Amino acid sequence: MNHKNEESDTLTEAKTPVSNFIRTIIDNDLQTGKHSKIVTRFPPEPNGYLHVGHTKSICLNFGLARDYQGVCHLRFDDTNPEAEDVEYVDSIMEDIRWLGWDWKDKLFYASDYYEKLYDYAEILINDGKAFVCELSAEEMNKNRGTLTQPGIDSPWRDRPAAENLDLFRRMRAGEFADGQMTLRAKIDMRSGNINMRDPVIYRIKRASHHRTGDKWCIYPMYDYTHPISDALEGITHSICTLEFEDHRPLYDWILDQLPVPCHPRQIEFARLNLSYTVMSKRLLLTLVKEGYVNGWDDPRMPTVAGMRRRGFTAAALRELADRIGVAKASSTVDFELLQYCVREDLNKHAKRVMAVLDPLKVIIENYPEDTTEMLEAINNPEDETAGTRMIPFSRELYIEREDFLTDPPKGWFRLAPGAEIRLKHAYYITCKEVVLDADGKIDKLICSYDPASGGGWTEDARKVKGTLHWIDASNCIPVEARIYDQLFTVSDPMSAEEGKTFLDYLNPDSLKVIKALAEPSLAEAKPGESFQFLRLGYFCADYDSKPSAPVFNRVVTLKDSWQKKGVVSQRLV
Repeated sequence: MNHKNEESDTLTEAKTPVSNFIRTIIDNDLQTGKHSKIVTRFPPEPNGYLHVGHTKSICLNFGLARDYQGVCHLRFDDTNPEAEDVEYVDSIMEDIRWLGWDWKDKLFYASDYYEKLYDYAEILINDGKAFVCELSAEEMNKNRGTLTQPGIDSPWRDRPAAENLDLFRRMRAGEFADGQMTLRAKIDMRSGNINMRDPVIYRIKRASHHRTGDKWCIYPMYDYTHPISDALEGITHSICTLEFEDHRPLYDWILDQLPVPCHPRQIEFARLNLSYTVMSKRLLLTLVKEGYVNGWDDPRMPTVAGMRRRGFTAAALRELADRIGVAKASSTVDFELLQYCVREDLNKHAKRVMAVLDPLKVIIENYPEDTTEMLEAINNPEDETAGTRMIPFSRELYIEREDFLTDPPKGWFRLAPGAEIRLKHAYYITCKEVVLDADGKIDKLICSYDPASGGGWTEDARKVKGTLHWIDASNCIPVEARIYDQLFTVSDPMSAEEGKTFLDYLNPDSLKVIKALAEPSLAEAKPGESFQFLRLGYFCADYDSKPSAPVFNRVVTLKDSWQKKGVVSQRLV
């Protein structure tokens, strides 16, 4: 994917810090002199695209480094070559830059350390802290025990160090089949923490690596690689999500056994969970590979690439991360909060334009034929610097079909027989006649206009309560509008009923494609450019757009239910 975006300026200015338990730890470490400079890292595995859950970790790690005048490393955990790809590496770097962060010259890969990791493994073997095991994966799992029952020692646990070293070197040389042997740390099979029950730290895997090619046929495990990589890079605070809390004793054990340059501190925080989404790259890969979505950047996906394509802004994702804060307790954030953040940002910057999704023709009988006038329209009432544009107006127009009723209910402020409404940026019009087609469906409306009501006011100061958007029938362009809704029908797709999976909750109406009409200025929309279609929602020009056929994704609707929940409201038009 090559998605350029104009919102990728690096965030260098420190924000006013919001206190949390991680900042308290860092403040104390700096005050006591334990550290003089903060070094954090973001360590993604390149086995898929980043999703919105990763943005919290990205903003936290890079934000702490910025606020404490430290540095944040980008390090790819590329220890599983079968699942990894250069495409994922490139997409991750693009996403981080788009979010506004920069690792500068601090780009690293776990594969940078393969030789050192191997040497450290030999140290563990020589010290009697690691052994070569011949149990299969199934046998190993069977012997691992449970939370209430201790594990069973491997029959090869007490091999002599020299024999282990010889076997390990032969593993590296490719003498054994995949899965035939592993290297395990020798810790405690009776530990209450299952992660400490002689975990595997190396396995045989004949797979070509995207950076090292076929140089290696043994690869280190994440729990072994990560702490050593942190130590080699001088990371001061290794910040990760709560699922790694039970892995911290192993993190510390590995560093305690080896002559590494330093011993970073692992700190866990609650990950971002978002309603109506799944946050597992494995499940997202299923959606992509099995064709339920149109790729990793499908605008319905919770990936950063998908949200960017849909029109969500980097500022909104950063704002979401700031709003939810950093805590130890897990929780699920309502998707509407993210939508609120998007509206807040787009409201400031998006140009107001007009488009009609379901056109109904209006003929203004008293307007001169063969005449088109240009009317001035404000681009954004929230931004004085946005200026104005000129839009065409003539005898024949289109309005939204849903903005007219022949027999309206009480409180209807849109168009109806005999009713007068205001056309945005134009005139007052009154419906005089309804013309039906052969099937009895409304074909067009015959209306009159008040020539003295230009600009939306009259000398007699009469007022109308309804204002409608519209487009000029003779000077409009066809556009494709893609109307997106939640990908899932339930808030928690992972809480499936018995016999169902998350796929059973896919929303069949998550995408509707509409052939619409729009004002001519939208012919010049650039991919990634956002607009507010008046009264319809925020839309973003898609990368599928062509000069003669613009495509727009609906980012969010104008409805803001968070106003009802005590969040500060905003103006939408």
